[in-house]
Amino acid sequence: MRSKLLQMLNDHQGEFVSGEAISNYLGCSRTAVWKHIEELRKAGYKLEAAPRKGYRIIHQPNLLTESEIKAGLATNYLGKHVHYEKSVKSTQEIAHRISRDGAIEGTIVVADEQVAGKGRLGRPWFSPIGTGIWMSLILRPKIPPQQAPQLTLLTAVAVIRGIKAATDLQCDIKWPNDILLNGRKLVGILTEMQADPDQIHSVIIGIGINVNETDFPEEIKEIATSLKIEKEEEINRATVIKSILEQFEELYELFLNEGFIPIKKLWESNAITIGRNITARTTTNSIHGFAQGITEDGVLLLKDEKGEIHKIYSADIEF
Repeated sequence: MRSKLLQMLNDHQGEFVSGEAISNYLGCSRTAVWKHIEELRKAGYKLEAAPRKGYRIIHQPNLLTESEIKAGLATNYLGKHVHYEKSVKSTQEIAHRISRDGAIEGTIVVADEQVAGKGRLGRPWFSPIGTGIWMSLILRPKIPPQQAPQLTLLTAVAVIRGIKAATDLQCDIKWPNDILLNGRKLVGILTEMQADPDQIHSVIIGIGINVNETDFPEEIKEIATSLKIEKEEEINRATVIKSILEQFEELYELFLNEGFIPIKKLWESNAITIGRNITARTTTNSIHGFAQGITEDGVLLLKDEKGEIHKIYSADIEF
């Protein structure tokens, strides 16, 4: 109900909406409308009320609540169920739990803070309160388990398209799962799976985005950035989430209906790793060569100076 009210007020940004119009839209009494308005005020919204005119939003807080995310969300199923927490160890941890308990496909877990956020290879992910997007998405694709890594690449494309639509900032993809903006890391993606050898039960995709951070820990301050730093203005986090979910659903349906080839082409067209000389540092050695592209499994193809093609499954990439 609150998300519908927010959507209506946002659709008439700067204009008054009468209590009668809101009452008819929500299918509730004028008294109930007033109670919903008061709930919004308690949540931090500044709403102006005028006799015979109605209500309008003066200030909208930068929240990640279910109401904020669902207001105006143009998807069929992604994000229609939101599990929000103020502070968690990890949204991935919660997503795994509720997935095992039967959470439907498209459910997202969102938190204002992660105290034990993790990235690829179990590395910690800086997730301060109230500044970024810390989110996990539950999918239940009917695909073989060996195709699950393709969803990491799909996510990368959805994220850069969503950020572009919401902020007009153009990001780049760095293999395997980093999103860069002006050469600095902006987004991390972590894909995990619940599956039997021949069947996927769920794929949990974690997305961490630096949105309004301006101060990073010493160890990452030279390599990290945020949307606010690059855009030089505060970014509404719920708007970015909605934009990403809308792009994701479109690409996910394309993937399920037409396979990975169209996603692969989109990924490669936005990847700064492809078509240049790089160094891939694995857990055992370093390989120098020319990045030719990726396989349908998302494996990086690296041609060394002797002409030998190396398949890189996991590595840190240096330019």
